[in-house]
Amino acid sequence: MTFTDRGRLYYADPGSLTPAVGEHVLYPTDEGDEVAQVMWAPQWTSDDVGGLPVLSAMATAEDLAALDAGRKKRSVARVAAKRLIREHGLPMKVAGVDHVLSDNRTVIYFSAPHRVDFRSLVRDLGATLKGRVELRQLSARDEARIIGGIGSCGRELCCSTFLVDFEPVSVRMAKDQDLPLNPLRISGACGRLMCCLKYEHPLYQDARDSMPEVGSCLSTPEGDATLVSYNVPGETAVLRMNSDGRRTTCAMASVCSSRKSHDEFYGNGEVGSAVASPHGSEPGCTTS
Repeated sequence: MTFTDRGRLYYADPGSLTPAVGEHVLYPTDEGDEVAQVMWAPQWTSDDVGGLPVLSAMATAEDLAALDAGRKKRSVARVAAKRLIREHGLPMKVAGVDHVLSDNRTVIYFSAPHRVDFRSLVRDLGATLKGRVELRQLSARDEARIIGGIGSCGRELCCSTFLVDFEPVSVRMAKDQDLPLNPLRISGACGRLMCCLKYEHPLYQDARDSMPEVGSCLSTPEGDATLVSYNVPGETAVLRMNSDGRRTTCAMASVCSSRKSHDEFYGNGEVGSAVASPHGSEPGCTTS
């Protein structure tokens, strides 16, 4: 379910409810029950999933009316905040607005290159919106999560769809994944290192442990070959045939599975082979 159009998806335990796709339910939050729209119908899963919040109830007409009123309040607050920021001449950019109807409180999220003294702005906003106003400065990653966008992969940003926490990302992870150390290639929409470098890193570590090293000599049904590179997400390996220098692509499983069988039968060797070879190197098989 989601709280906004094309926003982050949240999971919940439906409890005794059976909501359909498109219906609205009450989702428990720290600020109380909030209206959310169901994106996936409840379904049974064999995995033991715990810790999910339990839906409070189906949304009523009064809840939907309050939701519409909150949207109008957020729209008015956004316009007023942008206007007053210009009048005060502050280097701030509004990233998001939230409104809590229960205590008539408006939270405005903004980004700025440095710390900003916005005390006078808060007073003017409170007088304009006739309620309590809070301003919260966001980091570059949090701003990208709230605004959303499309990443270099062509999909919606991970932080705005499914990532819950931001974990530390290092350049070493980019090196382990054989990515060019060009800031424009490994940076996300926020200008920081892409989050996918972190949660995809274990996949590359497992592949490195199971795959032969680049430059290893392999025996294939077509003849001896040298491992040139491998594509971990695509689960493929690129081989260069020693006979004519031709390059061919094969499934990574055809390289890894036989190597495991070879190591189990002959013991750990220095190199692996697509078709198990009893020796690490055969006549006529060279590495370049």
